[in-house]
Amino acid sequence: MTLSTTLIVTEKPDAALHVAEALSIEKKPTKLSFEGVPFFEVINGEERILVCSALGHLYAVAAEGEETRSHYPVWDFTWKPKHLVERGQIRQEKWIRAISEVSKNADRFINACDYDLEGSLIGYTILKYACNGADEKAYRMKFSTLTSKELRDSYSRLSPHLDFEFAQAGMCRHEVDWLYGINLSRALTQSAMKASHRYSTLSTGRVQGPAMSFVVEREREIQCFVPIPYWILKTTFNVDGKKVETEFEVERIDKRLEAQRIVNECIGKIGILEKIESRTYNLAPPTPFDLPTLQAEAYRNFGFTPRTTLASAEHLYLDQLISYPRTSSQKLPPTIGYLEVLRGLSKLESYKRETAKLLTYSRLAPNQGKKEDPAHPAVYPTGAGPRKTIDSREQRLFDLIVRRFLATFGDIATRQSDKAIIKVGEHRFFLRAARILSKGWIEFYGRYAKFDDVTLPPLKEGQRIPVEEIHFEEKYVQPPARFNPSSLLRSMEEAEIGTKATRADIIETLYDRGYVKEEHRSMVATPLAFRVSEILMKYCPKIMDVKFTRELEAMMEQIELGKEIRQHVVQSTIEYLKPVLQDLKAKEDEIGSELTATIGKMWMDKVTLDVPCPKCAQVLIWIASRNGKRFIGHKVRTDCMFSLPLPPTRMAQLDFLDKRCPECGFQMMKVKWKGKKWSPPVVSCPNCYINKSKGTGQEITINPSIQKTGKPVDPN
Repeated sequence: MTLSTTLIVTEKPDAALHVAEALSIEKKPTKLSFEGVPFFEVINGEERILVCSALGHLYAVAAEGEETRSHYPVWDFTWKPKHLVERGQIRQEKWIRAISEVSKNADRFINACDYDLEGSLIGYTILKYACNGADEKAYRMKFSTLTSKELRDSYSRLSPHLDFEFAQAGMCRHEVDWLYGINLSRALTQSAMKASHRYSTLSTGRVQGPAMSFVVEREREIQCFVPIPYWILKTTFNVDGKKVETEFEVERIDKRLEAQRIVNECIGKIGILEKIESRTYNLAPPTPFDLPTLQAEAYRNFGFTPRTTLASAEHLYLDQLISYPRTSSQKLPPTIGYLEVLRGLSKLESYKRETAKLLTYSRLAPNQGKKEDPAHPAVYPTGAGPRKTIDSREQRLFDLIVRRFLATFGDIATRQSDKAIIKVGEHRFFLRAARILSKGWIEFYGRYAKFDDVTLPPLKEGQRIPVEEIHFEEKYVQPPARFNPSSLLRSMEEAEIGTKATRADIIETLYDRGYVKEEHRSMVATPLAFRVSEILMKYCPKIMDVKFTRELEAMMEQIELGKEIRQHVVQSTIEYLKPVLQDLKAKEDEIGSELTATIGKMWMDKVTLDVPCPKCAQVLIWIASRNGKRFIGHKVRTDCMFSLPLPPTRMAQLDFLDKRCPECGFQMMKVKWKGKKWSPPVVSCPNCYINKSKGTGQEITINPSIQKTGKPVDPN
């Protein structure tokens, strides 16, 4: 008997295993391999199912034909296997070959990649190119969790064709971004290289440009800000022998003489408690997490960058612990099975008390948000517990997602605010307090619901309360706050540029290219960002225009709806870029000289240490050789032989900090060690470590056993 063979393509290897396990009815799936690439075989009666996975994108946009990396402009492109386009993609070649071989015996094809633009595109390109045009007859699985129940349900109600609109919209995004990125980035990079004969990676793009402009414009506001003085009153009253701080009725006093007059009129006087005002108000439960809100809460509570949050959430999704995280929805439909999820969570020790209370509710109804996503619901826990050890970041994020889910079902919380008004002559002072009356949903959200309870001391109207102390302080109006990764992501979302899947990576690119640096968890635009921004505004202002980028986003969304065609959007992009690139190429010398001066100064500032040589007091810099080795030495040739080795480029990323070693006073360094995963940053004093290592017989190098340097130092 000949079995019919179905080939299912998933996005990641973990997803392939979950799909195979879910569809195995009669016996466990068999793990097979082709040239070391794993796939799974499932036999159900007369049906044979082969489940293989991609490694994310296996195909990418590339210039058509042979071309050099320095050549621009480039208008002719095609889709090629990723290993032919990008360096270091060796595994992708084996995966394509394996999928192509396995597909030869298939009668039916299914795209089971994540149900979004990227997943639709990944499956489409694999079926089209690796499976010999199988995209035209393939089916589509749609699911939001990798639980066995949902995967089986999805397989039983397959869509009879691929979501071609999603795939075309995904292709268009990659093609348009490639046209912008490859041409403009090469124009900047080649201009700088032509002037300096040194290579520096510079980039910009359709979304990266406007995102950078947000940070640059905010930095300009800060630099141009003129601090205006104002004065505030600091007042304490004596309430039954206790000192109590109060607020003056006017938050800011514009004139010093006015502040002095008020102090003179109140000092040593007796205030009268005029009245006590109380107000009770409701606090509605939070709405379910969409991806941007999850990233914002993870940053607020844990300091996770948006990209860290997304990466950890994707691991939780692949471990079957949460639903698909790349969602814009703030709604939880009843079809997810509220009771089943709560019963599952009730088996986890951390949530037994909260779930037990919710399971007594006669009606479960989450507080739904406004935003919807046609593809996926809001982020929610599946009810399963970890089957293997997960790292601390994933554990914290999982706890946040679970407690947010529980809190959405909670009752309205009530909070009371109190204000005692104390009058001294014609002036009024406020004593404020607030407390939670009914916890409601706060009980479920736990430590993530941060409310301080403050109560008023025993008071009564007409009570005489002496002024204990009163004086004024000079303050200055503060400039607008700098962006941090969370607030920049929120601004990008509000401006409707980028997608929920790409915004986090764009923010990281701004750091990687040296356009922003971190300072007290804030994003500071560097001189290079100012210079690149000025050049782009001069030669191609639309690239920096949020409105233009938003219009392109809208056109690509029309492709998703079947109301626009990909070729039209791509051609419009080319027509805009052609004169821009001609102008940039004609001005290469001018642009290159501007960029080179800025890059050179930034490089020297980066490598110059703030502390002098401990032996001769001359300037020190850290130096990198062509083979990747690094060390600290003198800026100019000197008789002093002082030097310190640093971790080589291939092993670690390093940054010097504005901190001094508590033992020797040398400049501290933050090291991020490379490997399968970036390790948490290690902060150390290279001078202390080397000196302590001498004479021990061990190799003198800075490595993760750096704890020997003494007291740990907070990297922040």
